[in-house]
Amino acid sequence: MGHDVLVVIGAGGIGQAIARRQGSGKVVVLADANAGTLESAARALREEGHCVAAHHVDVAWRQSVADLAQTAAGLGPVTQIVHTAGLSPAQASAAAILRVDLAGAAFMLEEFGQVVAHGGAGIVISSMAGYLAAPLDAEQESALAQTPADHLLLLPFVNPEIVTDPTVAYGLAKRANQLRIQRASLTWGEHGARVNSISPGIVSTPMGRRELESASGRFVRTMTDTSVIQRLGTPDDVASAAAFLLGPDASFISGIDLLIDGGAVAAVRSDRLAVSADGWTPISAPIGRPTGAAPFRHAADGS
Repeated sequence: MGHDVLVVIGAGGIGQAIARRQGSGKVVVLADANAGTLESAARALREEGHCVAAHHVDVAWRQSVADLAQTAAGLGPVTQIVHTAGLSPAQASAAAILRVDLAGAAFMLEEFGQVVAHGGAGIVISSMAGYLAAPLDAEQESALAQTPADHLLLLPFVNPEIVTDPTVAYGLAKRANQLRIQRASLTWGEHGARVNSISPGIVSTPMGRRELESASGRFVRTMTDTSVIQRLGTPDDVASAAAFLLGPDASFISGIDLLIDGGAVAAVRSDRLAVSADGWTPISAPIGRPTGAAPFRHAADGS
């Protein structure tokens, strides 16, 4: 029997960090839609000694994801699958985000649920945005969890013709990821496999830095500065969480979302931030700020 296969969909900073952490002794199937990104990442991993098979994939197209799954299965037992592909509000339109971040993740769960090896595990990289999105009612959450992937974007409340704000689309997609993981854990479990999601905060990758430089960057930085940890995440932070969920220490865990955001969501949900027309504004000093240090000013004060 051949080597176990690790599939990493998305060759950006998080995908590469997970491939390095998990890839030793495995065939790493690295997939991405951007040929330049894919070639560069695959070359870097090969130079470090990893066995890498590069594969172009368009996660917004089911057949492309199905082809990837079958290719991976032809190389050996598919024991680990990590889906990191996604677009942020600073990168793309609402329609593109819904196709990639929502439908793309759903296609992966359905297609790789058919080829994952017994004892295998999968992860979808979601986002803390799923915790901060506008609340959905029970019927909407059920629809996001259970609607077949091919019909997801026909749901009125996620239809790209209706949802046109990229930030709203992103939050909906990431909440859908978390909900679909719960449902997918049942079908993956029929194959003796587990699947979970990870919701990072802002991670210092090209995508994360671009988000910080966007119109919403000030609010994101405010959340970070007011959080418990008070720093950006690193790709290695996410890779460490992925290693746990993919490994034997998590053998009793399936269908959950792991929030790794440095405490940013906790800050939003606490009394440390006030919501105004200008976004989130700190109303108390962040944890660890010395007594007597100058407090944050409110947005209305011109900060």
